[in-house]
Amino acid sequence: MKFVDEAIIKVQAGDGGNGCASFRREKFIPFGGPNGGDGGSGGSVWLVADEGLNTLVDFRHQRSYKAQRGENGMGSDMYGKGGEDTTVRVPVGTMITNVDTDELIGDLTAHGQRLLVAQGGKGGLGNIHFKSSVNRAPRQFTQGTPGESRELKLELRLLADVGLLGFPNAGKSTFIRAVSAATPRVADYPFTTLHPNLGVVSLGTDQSFVIADIPGLIEGAADGAGLGIQFLRHVSRTSLLLHLVDIAPVDDTDPVEQVRAIEHELAKFNPELLERPRWLVLNKSDALPEDERQQVAEDIVSRLDWQAPWFLVSALARENTMAVCQQVQRFFEEQRAARAEERAEIAPGDVRLRGE
Repeated sequence: MKFVDEAIIKVQAGDGGNGCASFRREKFIPFGGPNGGDGGSGGSVWLVADEGLNTLVDFRHQRSYKAQRGENGMGSDMYGKGGEDTTVRVPVGTMITNVDTDELIGDLTAHGQRLLVAQGGKGGLGNIHFKSSVNRAPRQFTQGTPGESRELKLELRLLADVGLLGFPNAGKSTFIRAVSAATPRVADYPFTTLHPNLGVVSLGTDQSFVIADIPGLIEGAADGAGLGIQFLRHVSRTSLLLHLVDIAPVDDTDPVEQVRAIEHELAKFNPELLERPRWLVLNKSDALPEDERQQVAEDIVSRLDWQAPWFLVSALARENTMAVCQQVQRFFEEQRAARAEERAEIAPGDVRLRGE
């Protein structure tokens, strides 16, 4: 299945039905009075997050969604039937933006979460509402209001705890294969990974996290070079970034320069990403003689002046990969413990609990 993470759709809510102007007409009751009913409300359009979907490819085939119109009111005090709502399923992690105003309408991040994107029109009033002591035979009624119509941009941002960054052929796909059950394509040429892959790393009971293999980035990615920013957005939801670097590139490029280039692209795309926890993973240690690996790694770390955690691994040989995952798991456990402690320090009567 082709991975699609952007789509434009049009949603049209149903119009409200018109009110009715009618009068009661029965034998021996010449002046029965008004009995026109109200029109029914139009159906609305809802988006609902479905964890069974992982792509927006279906919206390449159907771009327009319309809810049902409300029925008109009728005589004998009969109200029109309301139009049925239309529900559109989207993947979990979908952001919805109004194309005309560029306003973020909502972000569906949990299975079953619903979002109203187009409100149905209200039904018109029948003439029974206009009866009064001085207007006993009203002929007034109102039309139903039109339903909302919007053009929406759907943008899928993967929900993952950890994102893998790095140049093409840094070994990201091999790494995610080594630590999870995911099976992304692996080959010895650049841009093997053309769409993000998710893998679940399980270390035991209640010890797991989701890792995302992001397609390789190159210089100028934030300006559209290579695969461009098409997939940079997927790292924006992650809590931790693992920056994979080929410690022994075959083209003799400097790993330090590769790290700086990726940092530059992250800063251009979203400066906040540089403030996110990011660990250095020096990969392909098996390509160097065993007695040189540690020295080469320490030289790279020294020249980068790297202060965050770093690891020397071989994803292909699966050396030290699980040690990285265990450290990542401890990182998330410490985060959860810190949040729990912060909540415990807030007294039940604290205004911060009420958002005041």
